[in-house]
Amino acid sequence: MADEWKGALSAYIQQQNKDEVDFRPSSVPTLVTDLEYLIRRGERKQLLADWYSKRKAVPIRSETRAKLLRETENRKDEVQVDLQLHRTIYYEKGGVTHKEERIDQERLTLQRDDGSWSIIRVDIRVAERHPQTGIPYTAMDADLEIPKSASRPYLNREVLGVVNQSRVKQYNRAEAAAYADRWWNSANPEFQEFAVDCTNYISQSLFAGGAPINYTGKRESGWWYKGYVGGKEAWSYSWSVANSLERYLSSGGLGAKVLERPQQLELGDVIIYDWDGNGAYEHSTIVTAFDAGGMPLVNAHTVSSKHRYWDYRDSYAWTENTVYRFFHLADRF
Repeated sequence: MADEWKGALSAYIQQQNKDEVDFRPSSVPTLVTDLEYLIRRGERKQLLADWYSKRKAVPIRSETRAKLLRETENRKDEVQVDLQLHRTIYYEKGGVTHKEERIDQERLTLQRDDGSWSIIRVDIRVAERHPQTGIPYTAMDADLEIPKSASRPYLNREVLGVVNQSRVKQYNRAEAAAYADRWWNSANPEFQEFAVDCTNYISQSLFAGGAPINYTGKRESGWWYKGYVGGKEAWSYSWSVANSLERYLSSGGLGAKVLERPQQLELGDVIIYDWDGNGAYEHSTIVTAFDAGGMPLVNAHTVSSKHRYWDYRDSYAWTENTVYRFFHLADRF
């Protein structure tokens, strides 16, 4: 049966590639009969058209590699599949061609009727919104503080007291960005990987750039990581939770200063997102590049992203109420 519905799946992915860069009404009949999804897709195409126009950018093409994570045959004429979609999007701005990547996950329900397959339901995982939205996998629903895997703990020298904590350190912004690029779509096995991994990944990148550990031994204070020690989680909330990192940086941790505009950010700086404007920050990114107009491009985990435009208006997590916090880290600690 798989060979039959895979044709419909291929057509769906081709249509998605088109929708990422061409916002005109489609003249090709869709295989999707999920009306809620079609409404959302129409709204998103209009949003993307306005978004690119305001950025003075022109989308060129989208390429998607699909990986089948799980297939379940519900009954003879119905199948449910979980997909990982690695998207590469090219756009032009200021005479420069830019490339951004992200990895989305979706669950599709396909149904055969009179010998033809259609997609009757599309569930999009909006993973930047914690705790739970989209696909209810066991791993995806794990609590924020429970890692997905029990990799060995990482004990850095600052935590062990080997390095003199009073020594002045230079923040190497290029190293922080390079680490973020190296691990944007995978996990460093020396660290725990979380189901909601954005802030853990950002903290690793900052540390790779030379940001000093502030070890207090208390999870609610400082900024530190030891790993999984004695069967217990040994890291601060600020290391792994966006809302806690926001509070830590707002209080001057890592010598951070709050900026007013994204144009003021430098490589290795941090943006933290409150999607609903209610004071609860849910997502973190790190600046890893700039577009031809000098606007920041960011990397992230949870929805793994590389050189994504900073404002996330292309994400289903974004709302008109979204609030951003722009943090400039100190050059010396």
